[in-house]
Amino acid sequence: MINNKLLNQLLTLTPLEEQQRKNRTFIEDLPQAAFDSKEKSSRTLTNYFFKNQDIYLSKHNRFAAYPNHKHTFFEMNYVLRGQAKEVIAGKTVTLNQGDLILLDVGTSHSIQALGENDLLINILFQNNNLSVDLLKELKGQHNVLVNFLLAKASSKPDFIVFSHQANPKISQLLDEIITEYYEQAEFSELVIKSYLNILISQLIRSLSIKPSPKESAQKKLALQLLADIAADYQTVSLAQLAKRYSYNRNYLSNLFKAEIGQTFSAVLTEQRLMQAHRLLTKTNLPVNTIIDQVGISNRSFFYKKYLAYYHVSPKQSRNQATASALFD
Repeated sequence: MINNKLLNQLLTLTPLEEQQRKNRTFIEDLPQAAFDSKEKSSRTLTNYFFKNQDIYLSKHNRFAAYPNHKHTFFEMNYVLRGQAKEVIAGKTVTLNQGDLILLDVGTSHSIQALGENDLLINILFQNNNLSVDLLKELKGQHNVLVNFLLAKASSKPDFIVFSHQANPKISQLLDEIITEYYEQAEFSELVIKSYLNILISQLIRSLSIKPSPKESAQKKLALQLLADIAADYQTVSLAQLAKRYSYNRNYLSNLFKAEIGQTFSAVLTEQRLMQAHRLLTKTNLPVNTIIDQVGISNRSFFYKKYLAYYHVSPKQSRNQATASALFD
């Protein structure tokens, strides 16, 4: 929890905020070097913020609307106090105290004027600020948030909102990051990086992900089907999900392919292969046992698909993992 001294510091009006409160007009506080000079038609914030630090935090200035802009990095907006409203693709997203929004690279948005008792904290980072080990682990998971952070698929959302009710640990971690950043204790940058990795992991754990309002009902359903595949890959089937959501099986199949870009069976097989790879490289279970555990019944099918996906055989994957462990 943010201590009272820091909270009062953040609530204290800056000279720029005093001017904005007086005139109710946005005042630019960033140098020209912070913007992409090639983007003449839009405000595009660049990696200027990361010259002397890997993760950049700032308090959002109150009393005036912030104009539409985008960035070449990831941004989190965290409502420390009060409320904030952002406009993304013409849709207004309301964030309440404790809520967090994660914006993808290149997402255009504006922020409506904050009131005197509102505190919005901006956290800017690049995906190379996440640890290599964490990224390796995340890449082995089929998860909506991981796809959002690491993939370049057109089907990923522009932003994800996490409710303060989704996971209490998220607010705790954000408070720790903010405290470390402003108090600048010894090793604070290293501690912040560590907290960011934990925060991302907790966000992935969180199940209460609210899709973007601009997403169609079809896309929301397709993302839900992806989540179902990730959760129940051993036994899930399209027929089962069609019955669960009261849709025709063929309709659901066509919807999934149109929104995700792959067939349901292809994504399900991919999920099973990734889990098989994890078991092959992390355990000593026999290959046949692993095939059964991930829900594949045809051995020949498994070997053919595994080789096509990983470009090595299951045995080679295990040998490579064993050799790597010996040199660690």
